[in-house]
Amino acid sequence: MSRIGQKTIEIPKGTSVELSGSEIIVKGIKGELAMNIHSAVKVVIDDEGVKVDKAHNANIAKAMWGTTVRLIENMIIGVSKGFEKKLELEGVGYRMALKGKQVDLALGFSHPVLVDIPEGIEVAIDGQKMTISGIDKQKVGQFAANIRAFKPVEPYKGKGFRYEGEYVQRKEGKKATAAE
Repeated sequence: MSRIGQKTIEIPKGTSVELSGSEIIVKGIKGELAMNIHSAVKVVIDDEGVKVDKAHNANIAKAMWGTTVRLIENMIIGVSKGFEKKLELEGVGYRMALKGKQVDLALGFSHPVLVDIPEGIEVAIDGQKMTISGIDKQKVGQFAANIRAFKPVEPYKGKGFRYEGEYVQRKEGKKATAAE
């Protein structure tokens, strides 16, 4: 039995949740998000909050029950507080800058890397730190992962993109052996 699925999702002040057919719409101070609800779960909105229950006892209903609760919860948090990911760039000669609706990255390649910023995502760059923020948790996380994929941190010198606070275990390089 899902412990996450049993939980009632509280709706904070300034946030409204509506159900129209099989779509749930969450509106808040930061914006609006909508999501289609899987047919294996039922969503009920009342004074206490949002409750999700299984529509039947099939395996897909058990799987979607907790997932749907967590997705709705993330939508509510997103429109009320928002989500944020921070990336740090380390390496001599590596730099990043904003150019309109693009991020310009110099990562040691023979060409600059230009990345378009998706709709609904805000990017701020302060030196070697990039802050990615938005109301959709999935979009924020995916954009951060896409940026990090250009130059993931390598374990020998620690150069590349890392999430703020991420620990990268360093490896020892090859040692030269003396000829005997």
